[in-house]
Amino acid sequence: MKIYTKTGDKGETSLHGGKRVRKDALRIVAYGTVDELSSVLGVCRSFNTVRNIDVLLEEIQLDLFTLGADLAAPEKAPISRITTDEITRLEKHIDDLEPQLPPLVHFILPGGNRTAAMLHVARTVCRRAERIIVRLGQKEALSSDPQVFLNRLSDLLFILARYSNMLGDTPEKEWVPK
Repeated sequence: MKIYTKTGDKGETSLHGGKRVRKDALRIVAYGTVDELSSVLGVCRSFNTVRNIDVLLEEIQLDLFTLGADLAAPEKAPISRITTDEITRLEKHIDDLEPQLPPLVHFILPGGNRTAAMLHVARTVCRRAERIIVRLGQKEALSSDPQVFLNRLSDLLFILARYSNMLGDTPEKEWVPK
């Protein structure tokens, strides 16, 4: 099978079910940003040396593939979707990790060790994907689960960045207003 099909050469692509849309359609931008997020998590994994973080990031990447397929398919298509089960799983990870961290008194600057810094980048890409999905949901029928999933995922990525810094004995730089 060839990697190129030439069917997208005129700026269109197909959704699940065959409907052709422009490549800059909001739905395509949404799942393209989710794909970007998965790629950023792949970079995070390449820097990471902690097994439980790697396992969790791989699990999230698998969920992001489901989310991408979810976004590429009309609402009634029989396809795996992001559900409250995945959202609850993210919340459980947050609830397990957050008590291990020092309490936040101030905002912190994104950064720290390489894994943490890339997790902060992933968090911002996740927030962008969430904003795009909010816009998409205003224009097309869309379950609220993808939006909630990304909102919760960005929280988890923030916690994971802090956790990575803690494990690496890398201090967090607080932002203190002048």
